[in-house]
Amino acid sequence: PVLAGMNGSAIENFSCVIYNIFLMNCTWQAGRDAPADTQYFLYWQNSRDEEEMECELYIKDENCRNIGCIFQNVSIGIEKAYFLVNGSSKDSLIQFYDEYIDLYKI
Repeated sequence: PVLAGMNGSAIENFSCVIYNIFLMNCTWQAGRDAPADTQYFLYWQNSRDEEEMECELYIKDENCRNIGCIFQNVSIGIEKAYFLVNGSSKDSLIQFYDEYIDLYKI
């Protein structure tokens, strides 16, 4: 599949950690070649039956760019959770990043 967007603009090093069963923290780094004004948005779906939701509590860097998300009241099912991070910039199309993750393995 051809990915729309500039090469090197998608996020890198996406990872999630679960604390105290109910709190999950996902972080990422801005794409190496992403324009300076790129902002990233994280959507996730905990199971196929649930709606896709946007992150409610972003972690920001000193440039106010979203570099992570804190999730509260996470319920861990046996299905893989789906994560999608897309980006927007005035200058160019930003590639998205997506991944299915087994939360109970984290």
